[in-house]
Amino acid sequence: MSLDIALKYLLWVCVGGLLVSKFTTRKHIRVLGNKRERWSITAVLILLIPMVYWCAMRSTSFGDTGAYKSYFEKAPSSLSKVISFAQSQKKDQFFFGFTAVVKCLITDDYRVYFGVMAAIQILCVGLIYRKYSRSFWISLFLFVASTDYIQWMFNGSRQFLAAAISFTALPFIVNRKYIPAILLVFLGSLMHKTALLLLPVIFIVQGKAWNKKTMLIMLGTLLAIVFVSEFTSFLDGILRDTQYENVVSDWEGNNDDGTNILRVLVYSVPTIIALLNKAKIEKSDNILINICVNMSIVSTAFYVVSMFTSGIFMGRLPIYMSLYNYILLPWELRHCFKKNTQLFFTISMWMAYFLFFCYTYM
Repeated sequence: MSLDIALKYLLWVCVGGLLVSKFTTRKHIRVLGNKRERWSITAVLILLIPMVYWCAMRSTSFGDTGAYKSYFEKAPSSLSKVISFAQSQKKDQFFFGFTAVVKCLITDDYRVYFGVMAAIQILCVGLIYRKYSRSFWISLFLFVASTDYIQWMFNGSRQFLAAAISFTALPFIVNRKYIPAILLVFLGSLMHKTALLLLPVIFIVQGKAWNKKTMLIMLGTLLAIVFVSEFTSFLDGILRDTQYENVVSDWEGNNDDGTNILRVLVYSVPTIIALLNKAKIEKSDNILINICVNMSIVSTAFYVVSMFTSGIFMGRLPIYMSLYNYILLPWELRHCFKKNTQLFFTISMWMAYFLFFCYTYM
């Protein structure tokens, strides 16, 4: 995707978000037992609807879009054939059943199909940010400027459906209501089996930020890097007889040299800030932020491992945790820096992510 096209999406979030934030009325909603001022649902939708439209109208030559168009065109137009069509697929059969149902009940226009997927994705993500982020506008900016919007909603749509649905488990994770949280993760996994990765993570992230469980994750990351060949062989073994059994041979055969170090650094920023401000985070003892910090640690660990293994496979797994970064970073800007430096660091954040976005699409 060319930079001039990509910039259109980022500028909408920046300029459109500024205008909407100035003229929208605020609502007070209850968040974790406290009243918090948030954007109205109408204002949120004003900012999100164009993002759905652009996803629907994207070029079929971009990333995996052509493959999704092909899936949709091959799907049956009769409800009686939906089950047999889904069962004929080798993996993630529910997703293909969903595709066929959209075609049967809503439209045979693949662009509307793209729009339906995008609407589900952006609403799942956007409404969680609207409720739990200190700044919905900053969270949405980070989601776009990090390239997640384009890289996932224009490209890895099936896996991002799983990630977005699983992300809606946050209210239950925070309140330790594990049954509904697990059910939402299972629902996400019907779209893409990798969502099951979140099942152990739900329990790992509970408790204080930087707890012993997250330290074990960091230790595991270090061991995976030091013994990368053994780790690769181990991964190949556990994926055998699954739908991902050829992943390791595929990335080795395609000379996948791992995730770009700059991308890893960008996604690690919230974790680094959390480490440098560990005492402040401990003092705040915020349940939501503790979970977001721990999610960020797990995300960073996966990204670091992906540098030494596969950007295509390992580099796609952190999306289930990295979405929490965009709740964490706005909170860090407010609570981890002195008042006289908050503006400087906030402007620096906007500029740094803007430059990263431009670098990605240059």
